[in-house]
Amino acid sequence: MKHLIGSNPWTNSGISRVLRVLSYSTKTLSPNTSPSKARDSLHIRASRTGDPKASIVPVLNQWLEEGKPIKQSMLQTLIRQLRSFRRFKHALEVSEYMSEEMNYDISTGDMAVRLDLISKVHGVAQAEKYLDSIPVTMRTFQVYGALLNCYAHHKCLEKAEATMHNMRESGFPINVVSYNVMLNLYRNLGKHDKLDDLMQEMKEKGIKHDTFTNNIRLNAYASSSDIEGMEKFLTKMENDVEISFDWHAYVVAANAYLKARLTEKASQMLNRAEQLVTPETRRNAYEVFLTIYTNLGRKDDVYRIWILYGNLGKLRNSGYLCMISSLVKLDDLDGAEKILVEWESGYTVFDSRIPNVMIAAYCKRGFIEKAEAYISNLIERSVIKEPDAFILNSLATGYQIDGQMAKAVETMKKAILASISGWKPNIVTLAACLRFLKGENNIEVAEELLQLLRVRGYFSIDVYDKLVMNIRDRNLDESVLDQIKGDEETGRLFVEESASSHGGQIEGSS
Repeated sequence: MKHLIGSNPWTNSGISRVLRVLSYSTKTLSPNTSPSKARDSLHIRASRTGDPKASIVPVLNQWLEEGKPIKQSMLQTLIRQLRSFRRFKHALEVSEYMSEEMNYDISTGDMAVRLDLISKVHGVAQAEKYLDSIPVTMRTFQVYGALLNCYAHHKCLEKAEATMHNMRESGFPINVVSYNVMLNLYRNLGKHDKLDDLMQEMKEKGIKHDTFTNNIRLNAYASSSDIEGMEKFLTKMENDVEISFDWHAYVVAANAYLKARLTEKASQMLNRAEQLVTPETRRNAYEVFLTIYTNLGRKDDVYRIWILYGNLGKLRNSGYLCMISSLVKLDDLDGAEKILVEWESGYTVFDSRIPNVMIAAYCKRGFIEKAEAYISNLIERSVIKEPDAFILNSLATGYQIDGQMAKAVETMKKAILASISGWKPNIVTLAACLRFLKGENNIEVAEELLQLLRVRGYFSIDVYDKLVMNIRDRNLDESVLDQIKGDEETGRLFVEESASSHGGQIEGSS
């Protein structure tokens, strides 16, 4: 295979230092906290296993080897926590450990949660296979509720409707959660005509619309840019004392007005939303407000909300992520760096998304050396073992902007090889890499990049063939690369096929 132009582009460069694998300790907590003095619990140890490719099972085994008990309730709590952080693979491993290693009897609620996790990690086909293994007598409302959520998550409309029908026919006491799952599916698929019919069915069956129900309908108006319909429904919600109402409704309206460039009305909605925040919801609300005020370009309000957020006490990683992202978007890198330093001085659980935001900001603004230095610092402090796909993607963009195309190509390749679920390449950078390789008559490497993307399900064989023909026969048609973003069906098929080759709301409890 033909190599890139000249000698290895990584040699004697900043990136070679970045990619050097240095010593790494899974006991890293924070820059100011030594492991010996840190609080210890199964949850904290599991939290440190942030690498989605690494198994969480060794953490559980180590806990037992130290003579510490693992109660079933501990594992159930851990599953809930991992799911809340969208660490579905690890949550599934804990679920399987609970029954297969600890030999605990699992409830139908546990089965419902596992069904949901399998669908998220391995796809619909494997979830259905697990359902078949559950005895018929244990296929309760919780299990079918999880199956319904599984189909809705994967946008399998016919299967979701059939499951809802079976639940009705089986006499299960269908509650508002199941209806909300279907309503949200219809909204996501743009089938807004189905929403009113289903909400009417709820009314006829005496199932009261909750906050989620009304917000889904409001969201449907907003997503279709039906401002008039949204305003009428919002007025109805405000005037009906029986309708559940909270700050989320005004946030939906604010975002709709923003989309329509009605910034004054968006600000009014946001002001109303602030008045409805309760002590229990302040953290979540403030994080949302940070994002919307950023989109409105109101930096003073962003800092005002941040002060309110800080007054709540210990700050969450998600809050830091929102604030740093907001300041980056407002082009306040100095402010973002100050918040980053504050986070680094006191975090308990490392969240790679936070430094990744700063790295991406440096790269997009042409500060590639600053990005390299920061990544090297993270490695040297054993905060990370090596750059992940997201960092590498940002670096590739930085090199492309800086005109270092050989490095951009090599880094893009490393990013693809390190890619995980949820990652996608920067399309502009990928196109620039392919153009560069074509100009250098290095077709082999260009095809290698495309092949690496194809085998990982980022586009279909047909799209791959079109791109290869483009590179071989004529100038690259960059519009074809948009298929990487839009070829969702291919992605789903890839997940399900891969699962087969290896053998939202859930109505259950873990």
